Amino acid sequence: MVATQQISDAELAGQPAAYWTGVAYEALIAYTRSQLVEKGYTQPQFWLLRNLSANDISPDGEGMTLADLREAMTSYIRPEDDLTAEAELLLERGWLTRDAEHRLWLTEEGERARVGLARNAPAIRAALHEGIDDSDYVSTLKVLRRLIRNAGGTVA
Repeated sequence: MVATQQISDAELAGQPAAYWTGVAYEALIAYTRSQLVEKGYTQPQFWLLRNLSANDISPDGEGMTLADLREAMTSYIRPEDDLTAEAELLLERGWLTRDAEHRLWLTEEGERARVGLARNAPAIRAALHEGIDDSDYVSTLKVLRRLIRNAGGTVA
C-alpha cells in the first residue's frame, strides 16, 4: 500500500478497510505493549490482574484456572501470549496466589498493583490520540462499527 500522505482522498476511499484496520491494530498493540514494558509489566499480566479483580472485570473476585482465564480473554489474547509464564511471574511478585485446585487468586498486593498499573492508561491513550479530535475519533468508531455490522459481525 502507498503511504496515506501521498494519495488523495478519492484514492483513500478506494482502499480496503481490512488492510488499514489490520495495520492500525498491529501498530496500536505494539505501541501499547512497549509502553507497558517500559513500566515493568506486560499487557497479559495486566489482563490477568483485571480478570481476577472483583473491582474490575471479574464478576465475583473468585479464583480462576488458567483455562478459565484463557477462555475469558479469548476475544483479546494474542497467540504469542503465554498466560502460564505471565501468571508465574505474578505469583513470584506476590500479586497472585494459587490454591489446591490450581485456581489463581488476586492478592491485596496484586489489587494495589492493578490500581497502580491502570493509572498508566490515560497517558498511553493521550499519546495515541494526539492530534485527533474526539469528534473525529467517534466518527471513525461509528464507521468501523457499521463496517462490522455490514460484514455480518456483531458489535458489543
